[in-house]
Amino acid sequence: MNEKYNVYLVSDSTGETLDRIFLSLKSQFANFEYAKKEYAFVRTEQQIDKIISDCKKLQNPIILYTIVETKLAKYISSTSQKSNVPCFGILGNLILTFSKLLNQKAIHKPSAQHVLDDEYYKRIEAIQFTMSHDDGKKLNDILSADIILLGVSRTSKTPTSIYLANRGFKTINIPLVLDQKIPEGLHSNNSKTCVIGLIADPERLADIRRNRVAIMKEKNLKEYTNLDSIKEEVDQSKRLFKKNNWPIIDVTRKSVEETAASILKILEIQKTK
Repeated sequence: MNEKYNVYLVSDSTGETLDRIFLSLKSQFANFEYAKKEYAFVRTEQQIDKIISDCKKLQNPIILYTIVETKLAKYISSTSQKSNVPCFGILGNLILTFSKLLNQKAIHKPSAQHVLDDEYYKRIEAIQFTMSHDDGKKLNDILSADIILLGVSRTSKTPTSIYLANRGFKTINIPLVLDQKIPEGLHSNNSKTCVIGLIADPERLADIRRNRVAIMKEKNLKEYTNLDSIKEEVDQSKRLFKKNNWPIIDVTRKSVEETAASILKILEIQKTK
């Protein structure tokens, strides 16, 4: 039986960066059992003392931290070392290396990545645009979008759109239903809008839809979950995408992040044409 670890994620900001790093780190270990505690906006030695005191009460503690203020970063490192608690700074060496490479001193300011600059407001605007255009709503200005996603039901259109919006891309997703006509403007898309078709394995879609229907407790949705009907939906969507020369992404075994990465790669290629 594997040992269980108590992982402490300590950040002087929101903790979002550290959480993502830990997510990537733990995915590399198949048998890593852990309990996680997160501490955000840690900016005093007293806070660190309390965290390390808690660590010492538990078996197999590990501290991962993102603290950019030099004095406080040194304090958590030295204090944990004295208490024999494994402690790893995620950004420290990277900031130091970059400082040397750029030949300039880092500002060591907590939450510096959350500055309210043009890029931040662009991202907020993209999120608002994407939410108001979700699931085929408000199609009169579709060519204002950076990305348009088309696909049958349960091909991860909405979560992918939201993820792209958080990256600053105005995204519209349009559901495809048998015999449904798509907006005329898409056929003659002369703008820089990137149109992409999403598909998935019909059997996988049938499973997802059955689970969805069970949660919704809807009864009169036989065609929605019927495998033959789903196969026809997917085949028809493929014909539509190929007819219009729209790139196709199979999302069957892809996470939202992987699908989004593929979309952004396509967008990058299209911009160079």
